[in-house]
Amino acid sequence: MTTEPLPDRRPLLRSLFDAAVAAAQPALCLSRHLPAPPKGRTIVIGAGKASAAMARSLEQHWDGPLEGLVVTRYGYAVPCERIEIAEAAHPVPDEAGLRTTERIRQLVSGLSADDLVIALISGGGSSLLVAPAEGLTLGDKQAVNTALLESGASISEMNCVRRHLSQVKGGRLAAACHPARLVTLLISDVPGDAPIDIASGPTVADPTTCADALAIIKRYRIPVPAAVHALLESGKGESIQPGDPRLATSSTYTITAPQIALEAAAAVARAAGYTPYILGDSLEGEARDLGKALAGITRQVVLHGQPFQPPCVLLSGGETTVTLKGQGRGGRNVEFLLSLAVALDGLPGVHAIAGDTDGVDGAEEIAGATLAPDTLARAWAQGIRPRHSLDNNDGHGFFQALGDSVITGPTLTNVNDFRAILIDAPIPH
Repeated sequence: MTTEPLPDRRPLLRSLFDAAVAAAQPALCLSRHLPAPPKGRTIVIGAGKASAAMARSLEQHWDGPLEGLVVTRYGYAVPCERIEIAEAAHPVPDEAGLRTTERIRQLVSGLSADDLVIALISGGGSSLLVAPAEGLTLGDKQAVNTALLESGASISEMNCVRRHLSQVKGGRLAAACHPARLVTLLISDVPGDAPIDIASGPTVADPTTCADALAIIKRYRIPVPAAVHALLESGKGESIQPGDPRLATSSTYTITAPQIALEAAAAVARAAGYTPYILGDSLEGEARDLGKALAGITRQVVLHGQPFQPPCVLLSGGETTVTLKGQGRGGRNVEFLLSLAVALDGLPGVHAIAGDTDGVDGAEEIAGATLAPDTLARAWAQGIRPRHSLDNNDGHGFFQALGDSVITGPTLTNVNDFRAILIDAPIPH
């Protein structure tokens, strides 16, 4: 008796991911949000993994004089003619980011009411746009950023802390542009698409306080330098609050977001004969917990045809967190996928992909990975213990050993995590 080979769903899974990334490209969505040219100068500033691609699209569609400077992640620069592109480190800031941020602040100082500033902001800007608050050093910011990334705090909580330790975040960059008109164009990478949480909101008002930031540090027992505690306790880190007159001529537009990317993937799934169901564009929590939860839903679909009938694909986005306890090589997407694999335990008919739409999951130049019904069996055959890999936060090590990593290179955009669980058919009873 011969066993039927498993169908290879990796090409279809990858096409879903690629469609999500393509839908979030600035070239598709930026031009219709551009303002009219001003009487005075037009200055372009920006920060984030998509900021260089946004700058290129702006140049292609702008009629009139233009100058500016944006900072993006190393490897994410694209050629521009009138806007300078600088590169810096992500997810932990470096000296290059510090120097470029100071140049951006100088660029927007001394403007008039006849001038226009266009800010191009996308995910990743929190570490790329770095100007420590008075009394803090770059080393302090690096220490806090590293501790936040390991704490398990949500992206909203992490950005609350960052906003109160900066001279540019939390609306301070917008205040520096006054009295010029400011138009901010955002590519959202955060659950809920709140502008204040995209790159820690450098150009929008911040309703949170130093007390809120302190509460987050205490809640997660985040080790921070003494100077950080002193700054927050003194209240000197308060950001620009709603209603500040310096933001009166500022407007903000979200040009693309996770939901748009999920809808693009849904169209591809439908064309391939799978009914798509978008479970949410802002799923949060521990990556491994979400893996267990979606495994439970998947199992119900496979075994009972509830709440959806196969063949179908379950799509979701958002940003999970990982509380680091092991010493492995991981990221939140592969952590989710490995947890899903362990919980499904080889359930037939289920394939999945999880990846970061910016092409980088964690600190690795790997976007994510794919999962098949035989994933665990192939791991055991190599002597790899899936639960041990999960406990060691070694998702990249696990999937790379199986040849199931998804590598895209720089995608030049960022609408956060993408997850697709493809379900072929129910188990006959």
